[in-house]
Amino acid sequence: MSRQKIIYQCQGCGYASPRWLGRCPDCGAWNSFVEEASFTKLKKQDTAAPVILSDVTHSTGERHSTDIKEFDRALGGGVVKGSVVLIGGDPGIGKSTLLLQALKGLTKLGKVLYVSGEESPEQIKIRADRLKVRSDNIILLPETSLEGIISVAQNVAPNAIVIDSIQTIFSLELPSAPGSVGQIRECATKLMFFAKKYGVPLFIIGHVTKEGAIAGPRVLEHIVDTVLYFEGDKGTPFRILRAVKNRFGSTNEIGVFEMQEAGLKEVDNPSQLFLSERPINVPGSVVTASVEGTRPLLVEIQALVSATNYGVPRRTALGVDYNRINLLVAVLDKRLGMHLSGADIFVNVVGGMKIDEPAVDMAIIAAIVFGEVGLSGELRAISQAEVRVREASKFGLKKGLIPAGNLNNLKEQDIELIGAKNVEEALEILFF
Repeated sequence: MSRQKIIYQCQGCGYASPRWLGRCPDCGAWNSFVEEASFTKLKKQDTAAPVILSDVTHSTGERHSTDIKEFDRALGGGVVKGSVVLIGGDPGIGKSTLLLQALKGLTKLGKVLYVSGEESPEQIKIRADRLKVRSDNIILLPETSLEGIISVAQNVAPNAIVIDSIQTIFSLELPSAPGSVGQIRECATKLMFFAKKYGVPLFIIGHVTKEGAIAGPRVLEHIVDTVLYFEGDKGTPFRILRAVKNRFGSTNEIGVFEMQEAGLKEVDNPSQLFLSERPINVPGSVVTASVEGTRPLLVEIQALVSATNYGVPRRTALGVDYNRINLLVAVLDKRLGMHLSGADIFVNVVGGMKIDEPAVDMAIIAAIVFGEVGLSGELRAISQAEVRVREASKFGLKKGLIPAGNLNNLKEQDIELIGAKNVEEALEILFF
């Protein structure tokens, strides 16, 4: 490549400008210009030869365990050679802790490189001692220059690389500051090329700002192979590692951890964890069966309804979709005559879980295990009913109410099942 220059390009329509503009003159978008590297002349490059699909061979089972079962589950079974994994989450939620623990398991393959642009080797050593991570195969590199990182990686030839974090890395080819969209995209792309070329698993840590700013990991989602989000309330010790994109496995797989003084501890039975402090025979406490990826989970949903002291009633939802709550309240008001327009309604999923599947609709409405509610009040059949029932039975529940459409398709279970066709029939079974 010959002479390079910097241009500013609109991310909405592609309009290019030699200088930064607050508003795009073509599509009218605000704050959409980011710096891009532009080359005036490109050398002729070799093109890839076409191949017949049936002639393509690939190896199976090329996964390496990190010795953390919950992490391997979220990855789809382990670390794939040459894969690029992005781990996003709020600052301080435990991303660096998790990867430092995972590197200990990957040292059995050989040397691993931990690149830190935020902490000194002394700070990482303090954390490693607390986590009891000791290995001569973990190499620390306090570096923020992309060119320097790639040079060291070529010399060290590690079997895995961690970048902590991508917001601190910058390329000398771009004049913008670290953390800008152009720098993040350029650095992530070149690191991805390196990982694919040498077959080295690459883990990238990305911070998410409260405002969802462009410096967050969403800029990188199209570049990487796997996107994992660390979720959880800092006020509780529980952490959920959720896969939202995975080219080597299923999405929505989750790993459950508990933050302790000695690091992140795996939770083998999340259902027992989420229901350990559930009150018995208390109105507003509901157990529902949710499926996250391939794992069934029993979680507690709490609801509180009280007369409002304000002109407009409040609706608060933690762990479930706020708009879904409003929809279900409208169904109760219209179809069942429950006048809730003058009541404050608070809904919370205990333990910091976030549930986005409609199978928990009836759990929100009343003390029912699971079911999807339609706008006409019908109770629709849901997917993977058998694994949900099996998880409830394993936990010791004796009776469950399910959609009538699922009842005939289930094999004999150890739990008594009652089918309901609509919300009104379900409430009559429960309370009358």
